Amino acid sequence: MDKTILIIEDDRMIVRFLKMALETKGYEVKVAKNGVNGIDDFLNIKPDMILLDLGLPDIDGLDVIDTIREKSDVPIIVVSAREKSKEKVSALDAGADDYLTKPFNIEELMARIRVAFRKEKNSVAEGEKIFTYKGITIDYAKHTVALHGEEIHFTPIEFDLLSLLSKNQGKVLTHSFIQDKIWGYQSEDDYQSLRVFIASIRKKLTKDEKQPFIKTEIGVGYRFNED
Repeated sequence: MDKTILIIEDDRMIVRFLKMALETKGYEVKVAKNGVNGIDDFLNIKPDMILLDLGLPDIDGLDVIDTIREKSDVPIIVVSAREKSKEKVSALDAGADDYLTKPFNIEELMARIRVAFRKEKNSVAEGEKIFTYKGITIDYAKHTVALHGEEIHFTPIEFDLLSLLSKNQGKVLTHSFIQDKIWGYQSEDDYQSLRVFIASIRKKLTKDEKQPFIKTEIGVGYRFNED
């Protein structure tokens, strides 16, 4: 059965472009032109994924995310002209799984859709299914993260990033290596997105910790602390 993607977007040209591209890839596409209709369609259609613009004519896209997250963990990819880091972080904090800034490359969007749909993770060797370090517990099999016993919500890409870094604790992972592992290719936009995702992960894991779990190696990449 084809997967259904709900587009919540009021720009007709973008909708036409997305619909044609997605249908070519075999997806069934539904369209809502504003936030209220988008929420109604989500409840009635129960799509497998949502592509969401934040700048809707009736309600803010963040409110749409909040409403949907009260009822479902359906993947939500934000496709928006809002390009400031704080806007991206707000969308991710609200529960979006990924964020792509307009204008965008359609192949890049398709790659992000494949990542969001990916359900099977790389197998983890026996004895390495649960990672613990200074109050962090990562259950790779269950895809859960807890800090001092309190479970924290991570989007699929955030979880993939945290898993990749923690499985290579102490090693410096370059930007290009991380991009290849998470997105399957490298692009300047993904480099900017990587910074936003790392910032979001750090925010969720800091709390009472005086030192960040993930350290930046300037000009090179990131490293999961082992001190």
